[in-house]
Amino acid sequence: MKTVLEQSDGEFLNALHRIGPKTVQDICEAVGVTATAIRQRLWRLQGQGLVARELVRSGRGRPHYVYRVTDKGLRQLGDNYGDLAMILWREIRSFPNPEVREAITQRIRDVLVARLGSFTDLSLEERMERLRTALLSRGYDVEVGGGSGALPILRENNCPYQELAEEDRGICVLEREVFEQALGAEVRLTQCCLDGHRFCEFEATELQSNRTPG
Repeated sequence: MKTVLEQSDGEFLNALHRIGPKTVQDICEAVGVTATAIRQRLWRLQGQGLVARELVRSGRGRPHYVYRVTDKGLRQLGDNYGDLAMILWREIRSFPNPEVREAITQRIRDVLVARLGSFTDLSLEERMERLRTALLSRGYDVEVGGGSGALPILRENNCPYQELAEEDRGICVLEREVFEQALGAEVRLTQCCLDGHRFCEFEATELQSNRTPG
C-alpha cells in the first residue's frame, strides 16, 4: 500500500536515507532544521512505518537512538513506475492481434478489481463507500457524494494516470470498467481532468437486474 506523502516529508525521507542512520542532532546538522521540527517529522514518519528508531550501544559511551528509513520507506522512495507503466501500456496497445490485446487488458482489469475487492452484496451507496475506502488505502485522493438526480458519484481530485491518459484515453475506459466490476453497477465518466475539469467524476447507476421493483 502506497503512503501519500507531502513533498517536504518525501524530501526529508530521501535525505535521511542518504546520510544513513543518524541521531536527531546529526540530522539537524545535515538538513539545517531545528531539533523540534526534526522530532515532529520523525514522529510522523514513524507513525506511517517509514522510519524506525534503534537503540545503539557502542564502547563506553552512553546508549543513543538513531533513526533510519525502513524497508517500507525504501519502497516509498522507489515507487516511481511511471516510465515503465507507459512503455508497457504502449506495447499492449500495439499488439496487432485484437484478441490478444483484449485478453491482456482483461487480465489487467481482473487484477485491478481483485485488488479493490467486490462489494456486490451491499446497497449501491455502501458499495461506493467501500470502493472509496479501498482507493484511499491505495493512495488515491477520492471522495463520494451525490450527483445530479441524487445518483452517487465517485470524485477523483486528481487523475492517477495523467500521463498515460494524455497519450491514450483507453486507460480512462479501463478504470471505468474496473469500477463497474467492483461495484456491480453501471458507471459513467461524467467529468474528466483531460477535458479541463478540476477532477474526474464517475456516476454510478444500479443495474436494471439489481433494482428492487417499485
